[in-house]
Parts: sequence; C-alpha cells; structure tokens
Amino acid sequence: MPHRPAALLWDVDGTLAETELDGHRLAFNRAFETAGLPWRWDVDRYLALLRISGGRERIASFLESQEGERPAAARLDALQASKQHHYRALISRGEIALRPGVRRLIEAAADAGLQQAIVTTSGRSAVQSLLDQQLPGHHDLFAFWICGEDVEAKKPNPQAYRLALQQLDQPASEVLAIEDSANGFQAASAAGLRALITRSASSAHEPLEAFAQAAAVVDNLGEQEGTCQVLLGAACPERLVTLSYLQRLFPDS
Repeated sequence: MPHRPAALLWDVDGTLAETELDGHRLAFNRAFETAGLPWRWDVDRYLALLRISGGRERIASFLESQEGERPAAARLDALQASKQHHYRALISRGEIALRPGVRRLIEAAADAGLQQAIVTTSGRSAVQSLLDQQLPGHHDLFAFWICGEDVEAKKPNPQAYRLALQQLDQPASEVLAIEDSANGFQAASAAGLRALITRSASSAHEPLEAFAQAAAVVDNLGEQEGTCQVLLGAACPERLVTLSYLQRLFPDS
C-alpha cells in the first residue's frame, strides 16, 4: 500500500491565509472608491457574497442587484483589475500572513516527497502575490496551480479538482484536498476527494453540518502541539495536524 495521501491539493483563500475579510473585501471596497461608486461591503454583506465564487462574478451579481441590469463586460474588467491592484498592494505591505501551521505542513509534505498543488477560484495574479510575499520558495513546493482562469465553472463545481487530478495522474482515492469553505468542500467531494477542512474567519459562519462528510474539520492546522482543535471527524490527540494525522484520514491505509 503506498503512502497516503500521495498528494495534497491546497485551496488558497481562507485556507492558506485569511485573505477574504481583511484582503479581498478591502480591495473590492477600494476599487469601488477609486471608481467613484458609493458602495462599501461590510463583513456581513461580504460573507453573503462569498456564496458566489470568483471576484468578477461577485461584482457582476452585486451591481446587477443594485442597478437592475447586468454591467457591461468592460466595466467589470476595469473594476476587477482595480480590485486586483489594491489586493496586491495589501499583500506587498505584508498585511496578510499565512495561517498557523500552513508553512510547516507544506514544507513537511515537500520533504516527504508528497506532490502538492494549488486549486483555487482566485485569479493567478492574486495567488502569485500571496505566495511570492509569504512563501518565497513556493516554486519548489507546488507542482502546478489550477486558478480561476483555468476553468469554465468555479467551485462548488468540481472542474478545478478534476483538472488537478488529471495533471497529478493520481486516483482521487490517494489525494487529500485541504479546504475551508462549503463551496470548496462540495467541489472536492464531487471530484471524489477526501477533504480536511480548516475553518477560517470567512467560513466560520457556515454550519458544521455542511462538512459532515469531511474526513475531519479543524479550527486551524496548528503551529505547535496542542494548538489546533478537531471540531468533527478523526481525533487528533496531539492537537497538531501532521503528516501522520493526514494518514489517519485514510482509514484503510
């Protein structure tokens, strides 16, 4: 029996870093301000909008709800480009850091020879900005990225995960997805993957029942022993997500 998991597929927003509320939300608001638009998304509004995957799609849905018609493509493109500019500025100032345990687990998996890849609905430039700033050695850690531009349908559609499995050339039964949200979990599950859920500030409002079929749900990966809590699923006596714990998520290993 091979080591399991043989590969890790990492979501980005909310999973690698708390990018949503203190990153993307602020960048959207600054894009609206730059364009002279009156709207600002507070936390409650943004959490509701997170049901829509993809920044451009989020802007389009919101503007249509406010103005009664779908905005022109050129206007959407300009607002999304402005938002990406403001997001990169936040990242470059170091205002968004990796979540506890993320760097530790990625580096441990790389040292053990596990394949790793990024699977996200975020745009490639946003991923690039975050990883360049917070994980400078990422080129040696991830085999490839599947980003929003690479698929026609975003999470909860499983297309991104199915594409990742094709590139890995691994069966879904040997691969673990690491996600934070119900949309991400639904996408991973529909692709036949086991999933570890690490709850984020932007997904904490989602009912725990939404993750009932996950291999496990934790509040974070843990920076050191005793610093993470299992909310659902396989017990973790060390209270630290390690490669040994990930192997326990595959009970027939």
